[in-house]
Amino acid sequence: MASASSYKRWIRPEVFPLFASVGVAIGICGMQLVRNICINPEVRVTKEHRAAGVLDNHAEGERYSEHALRKYVRNRAPEIMPSINSFFADPKY
Repeated sequence: MASASSYKRWIRPEVFPLFASVGVAIGICGMQLVRNICINPEVRVTKEHRAAGVLDNHAEGERYSEHALRKYVRNRAPEIMPSINSFFADPKY
């Protein structure tokens, strides 16, 4: 009886956007966790890598921090919708 009422409460069309946004957030968090575990030069999972101690691997750290998304947005204006921003912000001459 209780499972039927909770099913009716949570499985409604109004709740689907909430499920989608939470799913996207969990996906982004999972992607970042996997990225850090797999390619972060400061994270060492295996015992052999941990035994190496502190490494001065500046080139590897530079490759990790300067990823493709950062290179893509480096020379762009920090705006989400530049055409709408310029429409409302720039004065008409």
